[in-house]
Amino acid sequence: MKKQRHFCIYCSDALIKKSEDNVLRDFCPSCKSYFYDNPLPVVATVLDSSRNILLVKRDRQPFKGRWCLPTGFAEAGESIEDAALRELEEETGIKGKILRLLDVDSYKSRFYGDLLFLTFVVEQTGGKLAAGDDSAKAEFCPVGQIPHLAFPPNRRALTAYLKSKRDYWAIMDSIEHADKNSLKPVVEKNALTRRLVNIIVKNKEDIIYSWIEDVANSNSTNEYHKYDRKKLFNICDRIISQIILWLGGLYDINHLKNFHIKLGRERRKEGFKLSETLSALSLIRKHIWGIGIHQDGWRKSIDLYMTFEMQRRMTIFFDLATFYLTQGYEEG
Repeated sequence: MKKQRHFCIYCSDALIKKSEDNVLRDFCPSCKSYFYDNPLPVVATVLDSSRNILLVKRDRQPFKGRWCLPTGFAEAGESIEDAALRELEEETGIKGKILRLLDVDSYKSRFYGDLLFLTFVVEQTGGKLAAGDDSAKAEFCPVGQIPHLAFPPNRRALTAYLKSKRDYWAIMDSIEHADKNSLKPVVEKNALTRRLVNIIVKNKEDIIYSWIEDVANSNSTNEYHKYDRKKLFNICDRIISQIILWLGGLYDINHLKNFHIKLGRERRKEGFKLSETLSALSLIRKHIWGIGIHQDGWRKSIDLYMTFEMQRRMTIFFDLATFYLTQGYEEG
């Protein structure tokens, strides 16, 4: 249980409660000093290895004997990212690098008071799996067998992570199934589709932001120059999600038709010209290609056949999208 403050740390006089900024705080009448209780920063990490999540079994209170993500307090003098990687290594023996911030959550602990949890997605760069001083065990757990985690912010963050990967994993499973049942040995594992989907998923935000900059400045999309950028992000995000599902074989023509007819109606209702709407759509393909051809791993290994196959699939998608978007626009 977090201890309460009773005496002034400066003069040792008894403290009272006094309101400041509509918050009841500890106050020393002698020193005229307020004492603040700010949230303590806590870091946690999600490390995913082939759909296995790194967890630790706690060796001390609170929640001794329960499982959680690698979690601990940030120390003074270190960045929040360094704190996350330090805790990861101390508790599991794994060295890593930060990929992105996943979640921020507030939590009230009866041991420590108000906490601010910052959870990062990390990638292993080295080290050897071994439980640290604060951990009874450190293990990778399959995503379908995750135990009830000790800290609610851990549960929320991991739920968000698994949700963000759901479509991607479904696509990979679909590709794997198709590969095993229908592909010829020369194109076993469908390397093109795997590579392309991976590139788009990993670079989705870069594609979106580069597209936003383009449509916000291009002469062919003048109406988009004054459009809210958060809305632009949402539009592009939705379309790229359709492309990912299409390439993975999880999206039929009826779904594509309904989505783009609705999109065309939305653009007409908001006063966009059809020519500018179609130009904005075509720019998405431009920026997907722009990201793709600058990926070293793809550029080094993709061959002529794969280039043509990639072009064929993307052309079918955008031809259909253009047709149905125009249909929806004209129906208004």
